Amino acid sequence: MAQGTLAVTGVDGFVGRHVARLAVEGGWRVVGLSRAAEPDSELAPLLYDYHAGDLTRQWPASLRADAVIHLAGLAAVGPSFDSPQEYIETNSAMVTLMCEAMLGWDAPPRLVGVSSGAVYSAGTRSQAIDEGTSTEPTSPYVVSKLLVEQQLAYYARRGIDTVIVRPFNHLGPGQRPGFLVPDLTTALRELSPAEPMPSGNLASERDYTDVRDVAAAYLMLAGAPSHEHPVYNVCSGRAVAGHEMLSLVASALRIPVPQTVVDPARVRALDNPSITGSAARLRSEYGWAPQIDLAQSIADFVAASST
Repeated sequence: MAQGTLAVTGVDGFVGRHVARLAVEGGWRVVGLSRAAEPDSELAPLLYDYHAGDLTRQWPASLRADAVIHLAGLAAVGPSFDSPQEYIETNSAMVTLMCEAMLGWDAPPRLVGVSSGAVYSAGTRSQAIDEGTSTEPTSPYVVSKLLVEQQLAYYARRGIDTVIVRPFNHLGPGQRPGFLVPDLTTALRELSPAEPMPSGNLASERDYTDVRDVAAAYLMLAGAPSHEHPVYNVCSGRAVAGHEMLSLVASALRIPVPQTVVDPARVRALDNPSITGSAARLRSEYGWAPQIDLAQSIADFVAASST
């Protein structure tokens, strides 16, 4: 059953590709937006239309959609410390130009704005983090996301039907280097037998969700007739230690779990020992829950990265 037209910014990114595929399967006409001159051969068959350009400078004047999932932006915490103003300006400018254009549409769309679970306060956490947990500007990346959230709240008052999602860690096929599972996979593939593997703090625990479940949550919110709340967490509700992630990656690669040695350069001084999110709001209102378990997510990533 047709859902209408869905615009996806950052459509050629890790999450965007999964959103596009699931959207097409769900009956949406997907319009992709990205900087690339044209979509690649994997993405192109999924798209009804495509707009190339720099969204920090202009929103495509001719584009109209029933819903928009806004994924584009600078999205890594570490590099934001070296380029703080770039992160703030880039992520904010996209929202301003996009929403100002939407104010001129005959029917403003449902706009799903992707923030981050990283916005929550970095203090000691003894229970799952829900949407009522306080936020804290712990990095330029987080500052940019909190600013974007305020912008979306402003444009909601102007008549755009905005909803904010705060995803926690996600993983799965197509994830790029710089994240735990891709980096562990590369390190294990390059490790000599019996050689200890340098690592960061693998005792720390994080909440991981498969990217396909994350994409399904975004699409659910994009197509829902209404939403009761302005903000929704997207997470599994379970914290998993890095040691368990290493074991799952080794199992997927069919090799023994190596001995590890902590590299001090990879340890963050203010790293929280455990972070668990709560998606009770999303579950109770829409019935959403992760469908793909962690072992399958990692196995699918490893299989896809070997091709």
